[in-house]
Amino acid sequence: MRVMKTAVIDTGVFVAGVFWRHEPHLCLKAWLHGIVLPVMSEEILAEYETVLERVKQEQHFTTETGPWLDTLRTSALWVTAVPLGQKVCRDPKDDKFIEAALAAKARTVIARDRDLTVLEKPFGIAMQTPRVWLGTLTRRQRRLLD
Repeated sequence: MRVMKTAVIDTGVFVAGVFWRHEPHLCLKAWLHGIVLPVMSEEILAEYETVLERVKQEQHFTTETGPWLDTLRTSALWVTAVPLGQKVCRDPKDDKFIEAALAAKARTVIARDRDLTVLEKPFGIAMQTPRVWLGTLTRRQRRLLD
C-alpha cells in the first residue's frame, strides 16, 4: 500500500504505542501498514530512546524496543529540523516536533501532549490526538488496523 500521509508522532504516542494496545498502538500499526510515514529527526529519536528505556525500567516491561527503533531508523522520513527562532509551545522542548513537521512539509503532528494539542494549527500544522487522527483514515485503512 502506498504511503498516503506524513506525520510527526510525539514521544507520548510512540511510547504508549509500543507498550500498550490502545489508540497510540493503532497509530503505530498504521505506520507498519504503510498508511502513515513518520517524520523523524535526530532529536526526536534521541527522546524516543530515552523515554522508552525509562518507561521500560519503571514499569518492569520486557518488551524489546530495539526492533521498533531499528524499523524507525530505516523507514521514517528523516529531516534536519530548522529551529523556529521563537518559542511556540508552552514547553520549548516540544518545539522539535513542529520543527520536524515544517522541515518535512508534514501537515500533522499526532500528539497526546497537552502542550502540543492546545496549539490547534501552528504554521498550518494540525495537532491531532491519536483518536482524532485515526478518525481521518478511510474505512478501508481502519480495517487494516483491526
